[in-house]
Amino acid sequence: MRAATITDIIPKELIDEIRSFINNYNKILITTHLSPDGDALGASLALYHYLFRRGKDVKLIVPNSFPYFLKWMKGTENVLVYEYNPEVGQHLIMNAELIFCLDFNVPKRIGKMASFVTASNAKKILIDHHPYPENSCDVVISYPEISSTSELIFRLLYQAGEYEYIDKDIAECIYCGMMTDTGGFTYNSNDPEIFEIISLLLRKQIDKDAIYSNVYHNYTEERFRLLGFTLLKRMKIYIDIHSALIYLSKEDQQRYKSKKGDTEGFVNYPLSIRGIVFSAFIYEDDNYIKLSFRSQGNFACNEFAAEFFQGGGHLNAAGGEFYGTLEEAIVLFETGLKKYELKLKSASR
Repeated sequence: MRAATITDIIPKELIDEIRSFINNYNKILITTHLSPDGDALGASLALYHYLFRRGKDVKLIVPNSFPYFLKWMKGTENVLVYEYNPEVGQHLIMNAELIFCLDFNVPKRIGKMASFVTASNAKKILIDHHPYPENSCDVVISYPEISSTSELIFRLLYQAGEYEYIDKDIAECIYCGMMTDTGGFTYNSNDPEIFEIISLLLRKQIDKDAIYSNVYHNYTEERFRLLGFTLLKRMKIYIDIHSALIYLSKEDQQRYKSKKGDTEGFVNYPLSIRGIVFSAFIYEDDNYIKLSFRSQGNFACNEFAAEFFQGGGHLNAAGGEFYGTLEEAIVLFETGLKKYELKLKSASR
């Protein structure tokens, strides 16, 4: 099934090369970035199901655990978490014939697995939508203008003439990835072709309302109490420069028994405040400070993330990291706000 409204953005020679790799290799490994989100897991599982149905010996390995509200996707029970069993993970990496690197642009984003993946003799294929990919793979498919890596997986299969082999399980994973990486299609989703793709996914009998509910109506009581505390006690508003900050210490998270994924989406809440175009969420992770940024209109939060927090991402959604104390990270953030004051004051929603 083909539709003229879905543009063939991936060059045919790359499609053919990937098809050749899949045909010629049997031991295939799929991996994605630290703290896998809906797009990372959705794209990885979609490709996993496709390759499994092709009869391949395929394994999916992630650096660390992922949120509980993503575990409804079929196949999550087969995902190997590297931090729980690094010896098995290293064995799989070093014995793979073909490795798919999904939803990350540089090896450091897969944490402790990076050195093993880099050293592996396997052929490697990078499929990602983050800017400035490191060109260390045999095939690189990188399109920062595309909404999500899950959308790229759909486009890859569609252009390869494999739409008929996309079943409900694969379609659900792709839709979940596209939905979560656009905030429920509220940013990075103005391309009409996104909705053409959704139409084609709906033809696979997915229930988009159930998928939304599985992700966004599946939180714990502790998450809501933590959210209430965060908005009441850990939010700063810089109204003159249209910015907001929320932050959480490790102690705050432990107080409310926070689990992996409980803070997902927190960064978006301040954007509901009239006049706010830039929101940041700073919180203590295990060995470093993690930051999430969201913006509205034309303010490039990815530029802010790159300049101050070794980060990057997209115009309206980005992330970064900081090695120091939470207090130092907040001071650096506020220093950044001063430098970007004119841009923030002139930003449009």
